[in-house]
Amino acid sequence: MNRRVLYDRAATGTALEGFFGRVLDFVRNLHEHDPDRSVHVVGIRSRGDTLARRLDSWLRAAGIEPGVPGVLDITLYRDDFVPGRPQPLVSPSDIPFEVEGATILLIDDVFQTGRTIRAALNQLSDFGRPRSVTLAVFIDRRMRELPICPDIVGLTIELPPDERLQLLLDEDDGDEAITAVAREGGA
Repeated sequence: MNRRVLYDRAATGTALEGFFGRVLDFVRNLHEHDPDRSVHVVGIRSRGDTLARRLDSWLRAAGIEPGVPGVLDITLYRDDFVPGRPQPLVSPSDIPFEVEGATILLIDDVFQTGRTIRAALNQLSDFGRPRSVTLAVFIDRRMRELPICPDIVGLTIELPPDERLQLLLDEDDGDEAITAVAREGGA
């Protein structure tokens, strides 16, 4: 596999701190206007859930008590199943709070076309109707296919369509970096 490092461990750490800082500013602003409003951090598996756990700790360290965090596995909500390919593994979603009327901060690692977010919003609506959903993504590739835009962005990285962008995190990969990987068979 031909992997190119775009951000090493130190640069990725600095970028993550900046991203978490922007999210913290958003949550503080929300609490200034409505101190009783609880924000639930929900990560999209995989890597969005890892970022959500880190963000939850970051907010708590800053003196903010977010609501109970959650995890979405959108596998069954995706629209890109390919016949003949192995079926993906499905893990359970864990939404341990009442979605109806909740303020949700939806976290994903890499935003590309908007299809993952569409699937996540569809799944969230199966749990109930939230008061609001704010989308925070660490990396925006600016390859939108749907009219969905993140509200909070850590980095914008544009690559050719034949390259896949990957965020590596210690908890999942044993390393911290942002890499570009050539897609098999081109785009």
